[in-house]
Amino acid sequence: MSSIVAIVGRPNVGKSTLFNRILGKRKAIVEDFPGVTRDRNYAEVTRYEKHFTLIDTGGFEPASSERLLSQMREQSQLAIEEADIIIFLMDCQEGLNPADEEVTHMLRQVDKPVLFVVNKVDGPKQEENLGEFYALGVDELHPVSAEHRLGVGGLVDEILRLMPDHVPVDDDSTETRMAIVGRPNVGKSSLVNRLLGYERVVANPTAGTTRDSVDTPFTYNQHRYVLIDTAGIRRKGRVSQRLEKYSVIQALKALDRAHIALVVIDAEEGITDQDLTIAGYAHERGRAVILLVNKWDLLKKDNRTMSEYIKDVRAAFRFLPDSPIHFVSALSGQRVSKIMADVEMVSDEFNRKVSTSDLNKLLKDAEHNHQPPMYRGKRLKFFYITQTAVRPPTFVIFVNKAEGVHFSYERYLMNCLRQTFGFVGCPIRLRFSDREH
Repeated sequence: MSSIVAIVGRPNVGKSTLFNRILGKRKAIVEDFPGVTRDRNYAEVTRYEKHFTLIDTGGFEPASSERLLSQMREQSQLAIEEADIIIFLMDCQEGLNPADEEVTHMLRQVDKPVLFVVNKVDGPKQEENLGEFYALGVDELHPVSAEHRLGVGGLVDEILRLMPDHVPVDDDSTETRMAIVGRPNVGKSSLVNRLLGYERVVANPTAGTTRDSVDTPFTYNQHRYVLIDTAGIRRKGRVSQRLEKYSVIQALKALDRAHIALVVIDAEEGITDQDLTIAGYAHERGRAVILLVNKWDLLKKDNRTMSEYIKDVRAAFRFLPDSPIHFVSALSGQRVSKIMADVEMVSDEFNRKVSTSDLNKLLKDAEHNHQPPMYRGKRLKFFYITQTAVRPPTFVIFVNKAEGVHFSYERYLMNCLRQTFGFVGCPIRLRFSDREH
């Protein structure tokens, strides 16, 4: 499980710039759909020896007429509750602000690492202004210039130092972990109770009842499962309802440990950007996904309602073209009993192992039907393909120049793998590795 690092601070102090600087450049992506990579306020940072989830709270600032200090309290409170390490960013050019002082006082009360970072320290003149920030009484300040990369490397070193050594999750091949994820109040806890057949967790119509994920082992058709009920967002005091986007952090934590994600959608409210964000994260992390449209009994329906809803779901979740969809009611139990059959099916696909001989026959046929692209005046040559992992199914193709494989041909090969071997409802990973003649 990766640590969660949150950046908090006033607007325009450079949170997003620091976020991008720590994250670094991202590779080109095969899929560019809403919910997969666009409009993200968080990202997985994987370019250092320890991986972590970085969150830019700037994207969560509510667009309203509320006072600035109230907004900062909300951001900081949520970061305090959900993050493992907090970066509090201030602006050297603007100087110490009363809001900075109040939030600093709040952050010093928590038993979590807090890094007090002063941004826009671009030269000697700004360094002279650092003195006033020591009035905050903190042990250490970290001066940086996110725009010009100054001091960012040292800041990252300190973040990594504060993180625990990575402890791999037990990946028992005989056990399938399912995470029920979704926005607050879509019925996650009620679905857990229906799936398990008894009151395992407290179900309450108040959003955010569940605080932490609750794991429940059970057996179905002689196979071992663990059901992870993820928390909704915790709302204390005046924490704004508009900051519901933070519920995704709970999904991040649970999906780090899961194999299959049961993404719950509220049938009455329809598909929201947050639903796409959570499902997109599960897809990116290599989790199999099943979509559950809950509260289906509350909709007024005719004989076209379900088919129209399926079209809407498929259009919105284009990055999950074959994920099973279930229209259920946790309240009445309608169709809930059918979910586990698809969980079994998706779990089998997720664990599917294909022989190297079958894979290489597919690769040869794929090349025959659609020649590999040219690279620097020469046609790419694929040598062989092998499967290196399951959960998710992962393949490596050895090629003379891996960097020359265009993402469109990668997508073509992935489609060939799906058409031949299935892998219904689960992502597959395809890597390319150099091999000389």
